Amino acid sequence: MSVPPARLPTMTDNGTDNVTGDPTDGGSGNDVRLRDVVEADLEFLLAYENDPEAVRRSRFTPRPRDAFMAHWKSRILGDSTVFAQTVTVDTEPAGSIVAWWEDQQDQQGVGGRGRRFIGYWLGRPYWGRGIGSVALGQFLLRETNRPLHADPFAGNTGSVRLLERHGFRRTGTVRHGENEHIMLVLDVERS
Repeated sequence: MSVPPARLPTMTDNGTDNVTGDPTDGGSGNDVRLRDVVEADLEFLLAYENDPEAVRRSRFTPRPRDAFMAHWKSRILGDSTVFAQTVTVDTEPAGSIVAWWEDQQDQQGVGGRGRRFIGYWLGRPYWGRGIGSVALGQFLLRETNRPLHADPFAGNTGSVRLLERHGFRRTGTVRHGENEHIMLVLDVERS
């Protein structure tokens, strides 16, 4: 889901977001932006997903190339309910942020729209520079569905802290296989 173009954050002449006034460079001097994912981005995203250190920190099992490409083309880019953005740094693909509906079934096995989740992946060259924080802030302006859920690996403390800095709160834990993940939720904003 996108907001009308007038509300989308863009960089002003002084290097701040024209909606929030926040820096768009994460303090790093880099131009951090979001844009729609294009097929040419997928090779970058595949390489980032297969980085051994990223896999260790996330406890996410990377897909083989063919499965990765098929998943992105059909389940992400081919699903109009999924909102996917490429994070760029100085115009180069640095990662992605995606929001999707997790289907839920009732007791009779009838499916329906469940919870809205967010996930992101940033290439290792972009870690620790404030880029993830800037990108997530921009994404949350565009992805207006609330509540919004995330479930990072419990040992990925940087990711958990990033989400908490953006207003997500812990609601419990879940297990994915042998690994414990922190369930976080960003609620409807209260006025």
